[in-house]
Amino acid sequence: MPIGVVIFPGTNCDQDTFHVLKEVLEQDVRYVWHAETDLQDLNAVVLPGGFAHGDYLRAGAIARFSPVMDAVRQMAEAGKPVLGICNGFQVLLEAGLLPGAMRRNEGQRFVCQFVHVRVENGDSPFLRACLRGQVLRMPVAHGEGNYYADPETLAGLNASGRILLRYCTPDGTVDPVANPNGSVENIAGICSAAGNVMGLMPHPERCSEMILGSTDGRLLFESVVRSLTERRPL
Repeated sequence: MPIGVVIFPGTNCDQDTFHVLKEVLEQDVRYVWHAETDLQDLNAVVLPGGFAHGDYLRAGAIARFSPVMDAVRQMAEAGKPVLGICNGFQVLLEAGLLPGAMRRNEGQRFVCQFVHVRVENGDSPFLRACLRGQVLRMPVAHGEGNYYADPETLAGLNASGRILLRYCTPDGTVDPVANPNGSVENIAGICSAAGNVMGLMPHPERCSEMILGSTDGRLLFESVVRSLTERRPL
């Protein structure tokens, strides 16, 4: 059973993500057009970055109504891994598959640079190839990456280990100076209550080969593949 890479009108990181899964990790992968309604043939699904439907209204606000999202929700409810990267994270938030919301970057400027993030939960199926406290170097590229959640939601995320990544300095210190967008508590990635839905703003597909300056992003995809191997048959 393959891994699906969802394409909305305006998605622009689908080929990068497909390449990493297919060519780098040698997995069975197929593209999923946003109008599809049946994803039962998939083991997992990735919502890659870009500007789904032009990000009109708010990032992800229109994509949440695409037919494929009902199927993505069914996959999530079945316990299958669902990964949202950058715009994919925004879509998952708008669809209610993850808590919180995304605001414009602090300073109102598009941010495109390498950042460091600290692994907060190495038990996550998306981070099993990492160690808790490990610092990863990955790029970000977004204008609406300022994650927000109310105090009650934040308390729940912290208590349940659902904050997976935090922006940090190269030595692993979580400091506002390392926060590229103003996200509350330096949050760069979170997961669902069941743990099988993850959203993150950094782009692991853009740093999965050394020619791109880092291979740290490959660890996330390797973690997903390892999780799928461990839980078969589905």
